[in-house]
Amino acid sequence: MPERRGGIYARMDGRANTRKAERRPRKSYVKGIPGSKIHQFNVGNQKGKFEKELSIVSGEAAQIKHNALEAARVAATKLLNTEVGQTGFWLKVRTYPHHILRENAMATGAGADRFQEGMRRSFGKPMGTAARVKIGQKIMSVYVMAAKEIIAKDALRRAKMKFPVKCRILIEDVKAAA
Repeated sequence: MPERRGGIYARMDGRANTRKAERRPRKSYVKGIPGSKIHQFNVGNQKGKFEKELSIVSGEAAQIKHNALEAARVAATKLLNTEVGQTGFWLKVRTYPHHILRENAMATGAGADRFQEGMRRSFGKPMGTAARVKIGQKIMSVYVMAAKEIIAKDALRRAKMKFPVKCRILIEDVKAAA
């Protein structure tokens, strides 16, 4: 079955779904949660001394699927690796996809009405995970030297195109450790 587009799951409806409510608390967790597609949350030189921090900040409350987070990380990392080099930046993904997305698969075609239940018992099967973000929350950050600020801004511009939410880029100076 093909994957549905990310905008379908972008809206937050109620509480976060991390467990299924049943009578016995030991059996309350949703079974068979697919693994997250995002592999690395920190890329680049984590121990470097950088002057600028550029962050993607959410403009509205929404859910971002795990494959959108991975696509944004790959897009930003690819540009930063070629332009700045492996040791010239540090990219940090600040959100983690905890929320379990469920899908009630609907059959289509001839004879589908004979074996389908419709919306009766429509809890759905787990099909992925999503990160829930609030207004003003940082989704992803890049640390670079001041001379490479324009390249990092372009990398984050490419990354924010992968998200189903309006975002802006926030530029800050890194405070020196005392």
